[in-house]
Amino acid sequence: MTAPNLKNPSSIIGKTAHIVAPSGSIGNILSNSVANHVFKINSIFCANIVDTGPIDISIAIYDGTNTRYLAKTISVPIDATQIISTKDTYFYLEEGHIIQALAGGANSIDIIIGYEDITL
Repeated sequence: MTAPNLKNPSSIIGKTAHIVAPSGSIGNILSNSVANHVFKINSIFCANIVDTGPIDISIAIYDGTNTRYLAKTISVPIDATQIISTKDTYFYLEEGHIIQALAGGANSIDIIIGYEDITL
């Protein structure tokens, strides 16, 4: 898909995704597979939900060809939350692109993504 024109969207719907980060290998956590939609990613939070120690988290964008990291191997302390992106650092997830994650332990990181689903 070419870069979307956001001048006159037909709808903007606020959404929140709640995901447990995959471990072992990087996995998809939010996919924009809908034609004529773009997701404005307003925030990404990663919370360590285990009390066994710090857990590493990596967050990336896959564009269908390449994986590019927003955050790579960031240590999230016990019972803490790491802010990966906020409304001040928003970005767009275009059609066919995917946000991916990798946690350093199974069932150890909850990820919350706040975004707007913009229909063009």
